[in-house]
Amino acid sequence: METKICSLNSSKPATCNDVCALPSNGVVSTIQPSSIPFNSSEATLGRHLARRLVQIGVNDVFAVPGDFNLTLLDHLIAEPELNLIGCCNELNAGYAADGYARARGVGACAVTFTVGGLSILNAIAGAYSENLPVICIVGGPNSNDYGTNRILHHTIGLPDFSQELRCFQTVTCYQAVVNNLDDAHELIDTAISTALKESKPVCISLSCNLSAIPHPTFSREPVPFSLSPKSSNKMGLEAAVEATVSFLNKAVKPVMVGGPKLRAAKSCKAFVELADACGYAVSVMPSAKGLFPEHHPRFIGTYWGAISTSFCAEIVESADAYIFAGPIFNDYSSVGYSLLLKKEKAIIVEPDRVVVGSGPAFGCVLMNDFFVALAKRLKRNTTAYENYSRIYVSEGVVPKSKPKEALRVNVLFQHIQKMLSGETAVIAETGDSWFNCQKLKLPPGCGYEFQMQYGSIGWSVGATLGYAQAVPKKRVFACIGDGSFQVTAQDVSTMLRCGQKSIIFLINNGGYTIEVEIHDGPYNVIKNWNYTALVDAICNDEGNCWTTKVRCEEELIEAIETAVGPKKDCLCFIEVVAHKDDTSKELLEWGSRVSAANSRPPNPQ
Repeated sequence: METKICSLNSSKPATCNDVCALPSNGVVSTIQPSSIPFNSSEATLGRHLARRLVQIGVNDVFAVPGDFNLTLLDHLIAEPELNLIGCCNELNAGYAADGYARARGVGACAVTFTVGGLSILNAIAGAYSENLPVICIVGGPNSNDYGTNRILHHTIGLPDFSQELRCFQTVTCYQAVVNNLDDAHELIDTAISTALKESKPVCISLSCNLSAIPHPTFSREPVPFSLSPKSSNKMGLEAAVEATVSFLNKAVKPVMVGGPKLRAAKSCKAFVELADACGYAVSVMPSAKGLFPEHHPRFIGTYWGAISTSFCAEIVESADAYIFAGPIFNDYSSVGYSLLLKKEKAIIVEPDRVVVGSGPAFGCVLMNDFFVALAKRLKRNTTAYENYSRIYVSEGVVPKSKPKEALRVNVLFQHIQKMLSGETAVIAETGDSWFNCQKLKLPPGCGYEFQMQYGSIGWSVGATLGYAQAVPKKRVFACIGDGSFQVTAQDVSTMLRCGQKSIIFLINNGGYTIEVEIHDGPYNVIKNWNYTALVDAICNDEGNCWTTKVRCEEELIEAIETAVGPKKDCLCFIEVVAHKDDTSKELLEWGSRVSAANSRPPNPQ
């Protein structure tokens, strides 16, 4: 069986159920042939790439212009169904494509050769670590300059043009260098389809003199590129299911734990259906928050070792069997390698592999197929959830603030909780927002994203831009610390140019609080800015923007009422002034454990 990446000679849109990346809402993107006719003069390399992007569900490309990509940008702009969004720098363009891919299933960005490519590299590395298909397009040197021993600008002064490519090789799953037209069609289609199939970023470098040139393969009906979708080895699948059923049906109180690779494996729906069928208590790892519905009747919260939500760790770690679906066990998710789990009790389900206890392991078994088959065979067992129900005690009430009392961060998040609905999404920046946002209870349909594996501070500004652009019907709430905001603040400007209506909660506590709790020092103190004045200056009366600074609960309530009322259709920036030591208890615990893991002495030789 083959799945067409695009089929322009058919009136019926081709689907890509097996190769398209999956947004966190579980909806598979479909490839739509462009409805806009074009003549042969438009059958250029640039227009071909633009149409391919539209066909896989990309309607916005985040870009920074440079002399090597200017002609290409002209042709991207010429595609009626594609918007070109100019960003203030390449890093934010990459972060925006990351956020867009989380909402749409695939994202795209465009930069210039080397100075742009190396600037965006950090964002592409983050997308790689988070299993997001991002198409990174680079305007490359003139095709006539390859192999001439010439030295070009935007390089390190050597005639070798491969420096940028070598850097991209480690953070992308495919790299295409298009410096002639004859194989351009195949290279572009292979790159895009590989990104979708592997759920990883790719890089496409296009020589700057080729974008405007037509070629027969870029005609109205180019040869469609096809992929053979991944499939499970039937015998391996049967053996994996048999071993798992035997393992779990003997267990007294088994549980399920969802991990972040559920998204890349396109298995969110199958995981929910398995939970419905087997009756197990279900939790998620912190980086999988939002990938499983929190209103599910047997959802017990976030499993994060010592800083799990109340009573969740006790149920997971006391279970005699646990299924981990697409986990990532790193020092952050394991709270400094302190999880109280036993390998012999665990079934680890990777996107294409299953390990039962201490063995055996079954390869070529797709997660989705495995869950579907498993749901038909497991005995229903609600013991773990019943135990959770017995021991659970509702969380304490946040103490009421005294009149004009300095605003506490837990009070802030109490009010953010009340704002959440199916028409909102939360973007949590690296820092204490990780821990405070983790405790939010997501209503049905509410989006949630944060970058845990890579943990790059400043990610959320660009990600908010991209996510909001991808899902304009949702209002995005971004929770950002002042230190992180200083890294990438410029692209609030782009949010305004795009007419976005997100609400940014800037938590100003005077420093890098998450670093303080791992290892304190003078380098964690930053220069305080007048953040509201900065955003007003960025707006400069050319954008729909409202800002305010709050220091107490009364001011916060008034600000939120304004943001969701008269200012509901504009970008709202609420600077929340907090004490430098006002941190969540989870950050305090997590920071001490990560610090201990970081400071382990060398092993004896």
